[in-house]
Amino acid sequence: MENEIVIIGAGITGATLAERYANILDKKVLVIEKRDHIGGNCYDYFDQDGILVQKYGPHYFHTNLDDVREYVSLFTEWLPYEHRVLSYVDGKYVPVPVNIDTVNRLFGVSIENESEMKEWLDKNAVKCDNPKNSEESALARVGPVLYEKMFKNYTIKQWDMHPRELDASVMDRIPVHFNHDDRYFSDKYQGVPKDSFTDIFKRMLDHPNITVLLNTDYFEIKDELGGHDITIYTGPIDRYFDYRFGKLQYRSLRFEFQTLAEEYHQPQTAINYPNDYDFTRIHEPKHATGQKHSKTTIIKEYATWDGDPYYPVPSQRNRDIYEMYRKEAGGLEKIYFVGRLANYRYFNMDQAFKNALDLFGSILALG
Repeated sequence: MENEIVIIGAGITGATLAERYANILDKKVLVIEKRDHIGGNCYDYFDQDGILVQKYGPHYFHTNLDDVREYVSLFTEWLPYEHRVLSYVDGKYVPVPVNIDTVNRLFGVSIENESEMKEWLDKNAVKCDNPKNSEESALARVGPVLYEKMFKNYTIKQWDMHPRELDASVMDRIPVHFNHDDRYFSDKYQGVPKDSFTDIFKRMLDHPNITVLLNTDYFEIKDELGGHDITIYTGPIDRYFDYRFGKLQYRSLRFEFQTLAEEYHQPQTAINYPNDYDFTRIHEPKHATGQKHSKTTIIKEYATWDGDPYYPVPSQRNRDIYEMYRKEAGGLEKIYFVGRLANYRYFNMDQAFKNALDLFGSILALG
């Protein structure tokens, strides 16, 4: 029987919709993936020393969404893990997000409670009710000294743009804690898979109705696919339309992996380096997985314009170009453009699952 559903991309969005179509609607699904593995940017694997690492940077599951937690839990058990990040500033490790301990360590003060923290921020912040860019947003949230020490140079390395050139939305995502809470996320559900993220996707796609083609470019075989009911496209939307309105900008990442003959290399899973070195941060996955091993692998992360698309660049130019592609896509029948690349939006992991589940729910409702 020919495939009824063709899905381009085997990341969160593609795998979720493939699983739902196969299990709920008993449809024949073909998943086409350009890379040599499933799982998209969540893909992890055991390196040559047997240490579990993530090929495309760190991913940790966190959500407040009950339905997303319930769905993903169909395919994994969880190990408890609350992500914590330190930033190397002035020769010290300080917590990110900014909290009481961050301020006390950097400035030698003795803030003790929430009201004192708010008072300190009020004195140092630059009042701005409607920030027009990321610099104004950061100054309004943490003030000029913390901005200079922790966020300005990190942002320039990450985006290759001054914060004044970036939408306020970039810095709006930076949380500030008025207490000693040093968790990077505050969601009620947090953890890592008991086995691996890749195992989640293997279980999702392990269905007799689902066929996965790896190392396959959809655009090279699309004319050979024959008839099918629905196409779900999760790749870059500008690529689908052969860049007719121009290319959308993305920042990419480059990683350097190094295995060291020590049990642990750094005090936390992630250390940011806003002012030192060319890399933005170093990850050490063993802190999250709890894996017992005499060695450890660290991953240095560099932001770049070259390579796979990771982060949509929030600028008016890109919004205008995307809007033209969105309107073009809306005029097509029997094809859905969904996911981070097709919607030109940054999604957290739970948002990507939610987006796919909501689409499937709306398809069911339409009959």
